[in-house]
Amino acid sequence: MLFALLLLLSQHVSAQTPSPSPSPSPKVSSSPSLEREFFKNILRDQKAIWTAPFKVRGSDARWLTPLGLGTAALIATDKDTAAAVAKSDRQLPVSRAVSYAGSTYGAAGIAATFYFVGRARKDARARETGLLAIEALIDSEIVVVSMKAITGRRRPLEQDRGEFFKGGRSFPSGHSMHAWAVATVIAHEYHDRRLVQIGAYGLATAVSISRFTGKNHFLSDVLVGSAIGYGIGRYVYRARHRQSPGAGGEQSRAPIRWWPLVSPTYDRQAQEYGLALVWSF
Repeated sequence: MLFALLLLLSQHVSAQTPSPSPSPSPKVSSSPSLEREFFKNILRDQKAIWTAPFKVRGSDARWLTPLGLGTAALIATDKDTAAAVAKSDRQLPVSRAVSYAGSTYGAAGIAATFYFVGRARKDARARETGLLAIEALIDSEIVVVSMKAITGRRRPLEQDRGEFFKGGRSFPSGHSMHAWAVATVIAHEYHDRRLVQIGAYGLATAVSISRFTGKNHFLSDVLVGSAIGYGIGRYVYRARHRQSPGAGGEQSRAPIRWWPLVSPTYDRQAQEYGLALVWSF
């Protein structure tokens, strides 16, 4: 049940991390940068991830139960759903193209773009987004390699398809896990940018679906990989997040306006009349 319990991590971080007390006079922060603590943070992440099952509370049953039942139901029907998809090959080119975004190289490229663009533009939020996304990606890679080795499930097109402990690498879906880990960090960092959130989660969803339609994984593999990725991304953000919008050197932005703001303008000296249109997105 590790995949379901990962969502607990962010709750425990919030409960255990005390709020900083106000300082009587401004001081320069002496805490190490995220770059300097990067590898130590990964070790801390792994400890939190693998000990998550021991932190279950009674109130967690409200989401643990449906998630567990849903996974069990998908495993029971995996062979039938995989057989239905296997009848068509038309979707394969699109599935393969979309799934690249969830590969280790694709997800790392997205995270690296945020980081280096953030450093170049002195945008603290973009820099932190990239760094935390890379951290979440490495965490997810360690977890998925370990779980694949333990479960050994065969892929849909392999002999003994769907069988566990046969030396396969189907369970869980690594692409789904990578995509959701990175997307969750991005969506949480840009919680005030709805379009960014929709884009991040939308791409992660597309990657997960493509792994099923591309005949690489069963639906249960995709669900478990997505759940783990989301849990890892959410934990990494809540445990490491430091920058707030407009702080730490980041350029502040106006809130998104879904409709343009129109206001009249008048210059008496120049005798000019007009309208001003402001649309932030």
